[in-house]
Amino acid sequence: MNASIETTVRRTKIGVVGAGSVGTSLAYAAMIRGVSTDIALYDLQTAKVEAEALDLSHGQMFTPGVRVEGSDDVAVLKDSDIILVTAGAKQKPGQTRLDLAGANTAILKSLMPQLVEQAPQAVYVLVTNPCDVLTVVAQRITGLPYQRVLSSGTVLDTSRLRWLIGSEAQVNTSSVHAYIIGEHGDTEFPVWSSATIGQVPLREWEVDGRRPFTEERLEGLREEVVNAAYRVIQGKGATNYAIGLSGARIAEAVLKDQHAVMSVSTVLEDYRGISGVALSVPSVVGGTGVGQRLQIPMGEREEQQLHASADAMRKTLSDLGF
Repeated sequence: MNASIETTVRRTKIGVVGAGSVGTSLAYAAMIRGVSTDIALYDLQTAKVEAEALDLSHGQMFTPGVRVEGSDDVAVLKDSDIILVTAGAKQKPGQTRLDLAGANTAILKSLMPQLVEQAPQAVYVLVTNPCDVLTVVAQRITGLPYQRVLSSGTVLDTSRLRWLIGSEAQVNTSSVHAYIIGEHGDTEFPVWSSATIGQVPLREWEVDGRRPFTEERLEGLREEVVNAAYRVIQGKGATNYAIGLSGARIAEAVLKDQHAVMSVSTVLEDYRGISGVALSVPSVVGGTGVGQRLQIPMGEREEQQLHASADAMRKTLSDLGF
């Protein structure tokens, strides 16, 4: 007697708020990687969001059968497993970082309750800048546990750093183990104390009998990473592909419960004496959001840099009334 075996694929859903260049790049990356079975785009620009969803859907034959929909109705995000917020005010010439924080805080105050109503069990990822400040704002507005409210933080900055190191060391980027932590912004910094290629400390790595990663070169790498976005923006007006890939990778770690270590940003509680602000530190990302925040080795100067990042965040939050 033949027994028929039925297999059921569990459907998972990514919600993306904002159908601009970052949101659509994120959806495109997630679609190609087969991160989820369903992708929903939400944007107030009706024609734009519907057209973006249609364009993505036209490529379904070349992807793992991902279903894409787009709408100006927030209900399109209903029952999403993860929602990534890419929408927000863009920084204008002459506008300060604090001005941008204020504008996007106002947007979040209206937006977050609507999102939680549609997807009360979702993990929320802030991609909109300043993402560390907005992570605190979103977590306080919603009252959700810190594990479920995070931002893309320095995931992209870490990728930029590893690419630069790998190119100079003449090894594949995947063999580089180094993190950018702290604020996603001007006070971010690399943790050289624990940076390795394979298991070789970065400072001891040799290329053709010489050690290229001198203190001067390490400082040059830091500056390149911190200024990387400005260089891209100067040339093409915005960054979108790499941050889209970063967002898709975070979504993948959540939806597939991978327990992957990533430098996402969450509201810290007594992390090296820091509480109440969101900063990026290496964290375990899985099905319920962020789990353990790793206590990686740091030198005295790096500890000081982390606290300087925290102080910068506290000032901005205080100026915003949080």
